[in-house]
Amino acid sequence: MDSDPPCPQCHSANAYHDGSLWTCPDCGHEWTPGAAAAADDTTDVIRDANGTPLADGDTVTVIKDLKIKGSSQVVKGGTKVKNIRLVEATDGHNISCKIDGIGAMGLKSEFVRKA
Repeated sequence: MDSDPPCPQCHSANAYHDGSLWTCPDCGHEWTPGAAAAADDTTDVIRDANGTPLADGDTVTVIKDLKIKGSSQVVKGGTKVKNIRLVEATDGHNISCKIDGIGAMGLKSEFVRKA
């Protein structure tokens, strides 16, 4: 007899097959076996403008001049930003960092490339 797959969300062994979906009675999560494997491979990877995956602590380079909202300052293209921190995207800004001469700010990963 086949062993039923555990729930991908809560890892409960009580999952059961219901039509074309698997259902977990403990957390209520429903999934298809193929979709669960595909979802695990693409879990929120933040990529730079070239498609290279980014990680906390990376050094990136700004690829174009960026105006700073509410200020007359500009982050020039070619500016290196060290020790970035990846955060949950708020208004598309998924990188938190400190830039010399400007201070703490958020950047969008589409405007940087990994150095």
